[in-house]
Amino acid sequence: MSELGESRAWLDRIGFTVTDEALWVEALTHGSAGAPRDYQRLEFLGDRVLGLAIAEWLYRREEGAEGKLAQRLNALVSRTACARIAHEIGLPDHVRLGKQARDDGAQASENVLGDVMEALLAANFLETSFSATREIVHDLWGEAVSGHAGHSKHPKSALQEWAAGNRRKPPEYEVVDRAGPDHAAKFTIRVSVHNVGEVEASGSSKQDAETEAARLFMEKFG
Repeated sequence: MSELGESRAWLDRIGFTVTDEALWVEALTHGSAGAPRDYQRLEFLGDRVLGLAIAEWLYRREEGAEGKLAQRLNALVSRTACARIAHEIGLPDHVRLGKQARDDGAQASENVLGDVMEALLAANFLETSFSATREIVHDLWGEAVSGHAGHSKHPKSALQEWAAGNRRKPPEYEVVDRAGPDHAAKFTIRVSVHNVGEVEASGSSKQDAETEAARLFMEKFG
């Protein structure tokens, strides 16, 4: 009987090449499952595979300067972008979790889904090649690359420039709360600009919370 169960057919439908089933089980397994190996090492590799695939793609299709390409790359390979793709392909139903993590909603966690998405790309890279995995990235990220992701300035950069342009001190970010287990953490960040005001926002990572806080600050004061 297949180690992957119903996940095998799902992986095949997406276009992944599954030969070493143990590798794919590892890619889908969260640390809470108590298995000998989980997705973390594969996620490390998959992050680089995805980054190179998207960077090459942008280089070949767009004429923007280095800074503009980097801005788009960061948006397209972000945890949020990876988790969005994961939701679109139905990944939450296939993540292997321990009972407590599942009860805590880890199968819907942006952090978990983003990491597992990258782990799957790494598994395919190890099973096949970079070129074959690049084709999967082109298929799954096609709409995002053709869309507006990363075209606008990142909220933190926009706030930094706004403060400088208005002769204000640089914005300061402070963690005011952290709740939940590691796989479903929630951070609340306060961003303030001296003699202007402050705003709080929450997210599944410090980076996401800071980004949202900066966006809300610009909406309110910018």
